[in-house]
Amino acid sequence: MDKKHMSALSIYQSLSGGIKPQGQAKSPPAKKIKRKENGIQPDKKLNKKKRMKPLKSSMRASISDKEKSKAEKDCETHNDEGVDNVSLGALLTDLTKVNNSRNRANILFKWLIHPVQDKSFFRDDWEKKPILIQRQNPDYYKGLFSTAEFDSILRNDDVQYGVNLDVTSYTNGKRETHNPPGRALPYTVWDFYESGCSLRMLNPQAFSSAVWQVLSVLQEKFGSMAGANVYLTPAGTQGFAPHYDDIEAFVLQLEGKKHWRVYNPRSEEEVLPLVSSPNFSQNDIGQPIMDVVLEAGDLLYFPRGFIHQGDCLPDAHSLHITVSSFQRNSWGDLLLKLMPAALEIAMEEDVEFRKGLPLDYLQFMGVQNSEKEDPRRGKFLAHVEGLMKKLVNYAPVDASVDQKARDFLHDCLPPVLSAEEKASSVYGAPARWGDSETLDVTVQLKGHTQIRLVRAGAARLCGDGDTVSLFYTTENSRVYHKEEPKSIEMKAEHIDAMEFLIHSYPKFVSVSSLPCETTEAKMSLAELLFEKGVIHTAEPLTAE
Repeated sequence: MDKKHMSALSIYQSLSGGIKPQGQAKSPPAKKIKRKENGIQPDKKLNKKKRMKPLKSSMRASISDKEKSKAEKDCETHNDEGVDNVSLGALLTDLTKVNNSRNRANILFKWLIHPVQDKSFFRDDWEKKPILIQRQNPDYYKGLFSTAEFDSILRNDDVQYGVNLDVTSYTNGKRETHNPPGRALPYTVWDFYESGCSLRMLNPQAFSSAVWQVLSVLQEKFGSMAGANVYLTPAGTQGFAPHYDDIEAFVLQLEGKKHWRVYNPRSEEEVLPLVSSPNFSQNDIGQPIMDVVLEAGDLLYFPRGFIHQGDCLPDAHSLHITVSSFQRNSWGDLLLKLMPAALEIAMEEDVEFRKGLPLDYLQFMGVQNSEKEDPRRGKFLAHVEGLMKKLVNYAPVDASVDQKARDFLHDCLPPVLSAEEKASSVYGAPARWGDSETLDVTVQLKGHTQIRLVRAGAARLCGDGDTVSLFYTTENSRVYHKEEPKSIEMKAEHIDAMEFLIHSYPKFVSVSSLPCETTEAKMSLAELLFEKGVIHTAEPLTAE
């Protein structure tokens, strides 16, 4: 029996739902299907097996063997041999020539942790144990950030105490923050430093182009927000008390050196914690499992939950940047989105979830009755267990993953475009003012124009009740969540074509090849995506 093809619109409507996000650009909506607004709710006409299985539109494109070979060759030009001799500036320049942004992320991460192999790292170390990489190469991370850039940012940018910069100290077991109100100017900041205080820049990617570029690439490796803090510590001092964090931490030593002690989680409950710890005293943490000195060019990785503290030796200051990721990106965090939706669906679709509780359940259940030996308790708990097992049949997994994806895209930094990408995107369009009038405004996409997404992860289709929206990162701010989530409500006639474009990456495709029913629909979608910076063209557009 032939499988009946489902349109992309039907798939997204059947698998998704939820609350309409703020900050959404509106297109004329897809045709509404009357249904109850009910969180993440699949179409009742779909059987449960179909709900659990990812459905595919026949319009999706696959990457050909030839394209895969090209991507592999891109990676081979940046293999592990000799990567330690590549400067960051040269590497970032070379990465612009790599065709696929996911391959760029893989290459950059390999360079970050070289000579450790990324496969062995994720198999043996990731979320498991700390590792130390000592390189005897003080220039390895040169160009990422420096004290000179720190000073320049203080002089030229609006750095605010408590927002962009913290002034801290840790002496005699006491951790203090010394932030005055207002702008952090060099006169007061360097006076704090001379007094023995540490300086923590909270979002260097908002000021430093190199940090922005590195993090915007790495976020595609992690599938989770990549953030950073910069720490500048005077010689012979310590700025922070022992504590653990709720992120995977990569400490990159940029200048000077720093003495680090790392400790095992104190209990099973503190392994991979959901939140960071309070400050600990030295008596709380036991003996370190790692006691090392990081010098410029070295890297220290430790998973969330590992207690750590760093202090400067008497003979040198320290500048390091901590690259972080995987905050609230666990299976449990996905289930927090999935389970309420699954229960709501189950209650609507399955009468067993709607049947009333026993009349006398309060007499034998609850904490005050938990020690009772009552056969009714066993029967009650067995019934709850049975309902829990049935609940998986109603779990809208794909829609819940899309909710996580929407959060991730909101967290993302906008992509850093190369000069060639800018020239072939809306940012390089020739429209301008000159000779008392507008010039070169009528730049038009044509049917033969070749287009693709600016990054593999720059956009994602997500269902939202009766509508399908495209969430995208290109209009995000370098400042975390300064902007509302960016999305476009898709027309029904554009959904298949948008899927086609997403799955065609990194291949360029012609506007005329987009699977829309009319030429007008193809052009309107391409023009919308171009205006939002989501796509660029194979060649720069020229004025008519």
